[in-house]
Amino acid sequence: MGRILAIDYGQKRVGLAVTDPLQIIATRLVTVPTHEIWAFLKDYFAKEHVVKVIVGYPMQMNNQPSQAVQYINPFLKKFQKDYPEMPLEQVDERFTSKMAFQTMIDAGLKKKDRQNKETVDGVSATIILQSYLERKNYN
Repeated sequence: MGRILAIDYGQKRVGLAVTDPLQIIATRLVTVPTHEIWAFLKDYFAKEHVVKVIVGYPMQMNNQPSQAVQYINPFLKKFQKDYPEMPLEQVDERFTSKMAFQTMIDAGLKKKDRQNKETVDGVSATIILQSYLERKNYN
């Protein structure tokens, strides 16, 4: 097998999460500034055996893409151009930021730590990946 990498792409930051090689557990990896994502991916793919990339795709309640896709679509296009052999899947990321915030509250993080946007983005990527793994295991 190999790892699955999840990306929560944002205008300022990119939250990343990854599975273990057996694709059982999703773990927060890191949050990087958006302008550094390509260097990060090149380095990470050189070091780790990644077999699939999951990208959070923001949808509205009516199942139409949200306005944020105007930032994500160019990323997706460049990713597919730079890594044509890498399977890429988009997953609905509705409510992941709210779920991440609640998860941090439930975990007992102090208010100051919950206000750290890097933490929220990393936890969101982890939730995106964990929900993908759960859906994959039920199908």
